[in-house]
Amino acid sequence: MTAELRRLRNYIDGEFRDAADGRTTEVIDPATGKAYATAPLSAAADVDAAMAAAEDAFPAWRDATPATRQKAILKIADVLEARQDELLAAECENTGKPLELTRQEELPMMLDQIRFFAGAARMLEGKSAGEYMEGLTSFVRREPIGVCAQVAPWNYPMMMAVWKFAPALAAGNTVVLKPSDTTPASTVFLAEVIGGVLSELGLPRGIFNVVCGDRDTGRLMVEHPVPAMASITGSVRAGTEVAGSAAKDLKRVHLELGGKAPVVVFEDADIPTAVEGIRDGGFFNAGQDCTAATRVLVHESVHDEFVTALAKAAAEVRTGDPAHPDCFYGPLNSASHLEKVSGFIDRLPAHAKVESGGERVGEQGYFYAPTVVSGLKQDDEIVQNEVFGPVITVQSFSSEEEAVRWSNDVEYALASSVWTKDHARAMRMSKALDFGCVWINTHIPLVAEMPHGGFKKSGYGKDLSAYGFDDYTRVKHVMTAL
Repeated sequence: MTAELRRLRNYIDGEFRDAADGRTTEVIDPATGKAYATAPLSAAADVDAAMAAAEDAFPAWRDATPATRQKAILKIADVLEARQDELLAAECENTGKPLELTRQEELPMMLDQIRFFAGAARMLEGKSAGEYMEGLTSFVRREPIGVCAQVAPWNYPMMMAVWKFAPALAAGNTVVLKPSDTTPASTVFLAEVIGGVLSELGLPRGIFNVVCGDRDTGRLMVEHPVPAMASITGSVRAGTEVAGSAAKDLKRVHLELGGKAPVVVFEDADIPTAVEGIRDGGFFNAGQDCTAATRVLVHESVHDEFVTALAKAAAEVRTGDPAHPDCFYGPLNSASHLEKVSGFIDRLPAHAKVESGGERVGEQGYFYAPTVVSGLKQDDEIVQNEVFGPVITVQSFSSEEEAVRWSNDVEYALASSVWTKDHARAMRMSKALDFGCVWINTHIPLVAEMPHGGFKKSGYGKDLSAYGFDDYTRVKHVMTAL
């Protein structure tokens, strides 16, 4: 007998609902390749209902005191922490991530980020009043934008949902959030918690809404006349489409898109430390991270030593059963994504050499071996394009100038790192690298107080920090005659 699939539902105006037309999609556990749930395939009627709920709730939430918003957001963090086992179960079934690693590495950051934005709710301020023209006093109001249409990705469903809703709600906006169609479960759980907190505090039910669906659902959200802002974390293709759609009625747009982070290792770097940091930064979450340390440039004098050490370290990284205590990363997101990652290796040019990995692991689920590829040239496909998998490429450079030129010679500009003991060189590189983040002698740590976001085809707008909070506000000048 076939086990009955779990039924996930939209959360609109404080209620869990099926899609208006009853359509659903199957949700696949990537560790097994088997369906474990269904989720609504939402269409125009569902988006209309969610937008109407968010629009109705906005005036009261906008006018709530910062202390009221802070109290609600802090309560959300407290309830999520108390129910963390349920949240983690949903997230790990969503993604196939190792449970304990997710508990240690993602959950604390997520809760901290929610609490950071709860604090930011009470820091919504404008420029101090002053007389800039005789007989007139001016001041600036920082105000919420309105309803925000938000689309989160599948690589960090739980945390990226936080990056969306926390600053938006803290600033006084209302939210309609769409998770990826492959990973809706943890977002639906978040809706249960957030809805419960809002109800307990007597706040409007439509402040936070979740609409499940596919690419067409996201398009309907962005094109809808109600939202004043569209925020998406996703591919360059998706970001380009969102920007084009939003331009039709001049919505504000916040885009965090792809990445191809250069990792520059100079001859004076501590090789064991660099190998360990790059291994972890490249293979964490199966490399499904826009900031992953997957494009390494190594000075020619230490290239061979570095490649040998990295290949050995990669071979020791374990993937597979997410329940295994030594599992460092789980499966890729889907069968199609496994095919995409495998395709990069299958199409490698003759001059490339697979130093470690390069194959699927097991026959069940979408696991791929930790892979290191050397011998690459700057114009190779795998160097120029985002693999988004557990694949680290290595190139050899001869000078600092060449390292800068090759680092910047991609369409993405999200994150980068420099490994050297020379402080002056690190400072020169941090200035020259055209990326939104430059790490020095580390790669991938993020903190709530610092901004995250890129340039070029990595998008625009910042997540986290006061900069990310400001992105969800608008500025109004008020002038009065004395």
